[in-house]
Amino acid sequence: MIDLYTWPTPNGHKVHIMLEETGLAYRVHAIDIGAGDQFKPDFLAISPNNKIPAMVDQEGPGGKPFALAESGAMLFYLASKTGRFLPKDLKKRWQVMQWMMTQMGHVGPMLGQAHHFLQYAPEKIEYAMNRYRNEASRLYGVIEAQLKKSEWLACDEYTIADMATFPWLRAPERQGVDIEKFPTLKKWRERIAARPAVKRGVEVLAERRRQTPGFTKEQAEVLFGATQYAKR
Repeated sequence: MIDLYTWPTPNGHKVHIMLEETGLAYRVHAIDIGAGDQFKPDFLAISPNNKIPAMVDQEGPGGKPFALAESGAMLFYLASKTGRFLPKDLKKRWQVMQWMMTQMGHVGPMLGQAHHFLQYAPEKIEYAMNRYRNEASRLYGVIEAQLKKSEWLACDEYTIADMATFPWLRAPERQGVDIEKFPTLKKWRERIAARPAVKRGVEVLAERRRQTPGFTKEQAEVLFGATQYAKR
């Protein structure tokens, strides 16, 4: 059994999808990041960087509980544990590594900044808005070009690279991106969204998110204000 500590964000959905695709048994523990649950000592014990998701595999290496944070690392761990969605072929495996690094180093951080400056920042800073809107569009273009050459993002197989990237591309309008300019990416996104496991994965805790669209002033302070920088 895997205890999953998470919230319905793109990084959370990456792992929700993988768990649903593999069929591993898991229990969901909601970490309400707007309420500051990510700063509680019990959560910091398994996620030192106070980010969701994190997990404890009760049947980890050696049959002992194993705690792990960082969504990318969790995908590699779950792929290794199950022998699925990470090709054994060495060339394909390194292609998956390449596109996983692209997601973790570029897609997630840059689109996260686009979300922040276009949707949440208290000040509308034109320079920042243009910078991250343009970078989001550029990254969509990078993925579009790759998908014109490859059935799936990393290779000819559906892998953790697809699972990691897809959740970040579900709301292009919030990133200032016109999805119609990227037809190959759009079709790839639709193929993934149609998978039963993906449908289940993106619904994990989604009702909690729908109940509180946007952020209150207090939630915004927890997420973007001084609270996150307090010494713990």
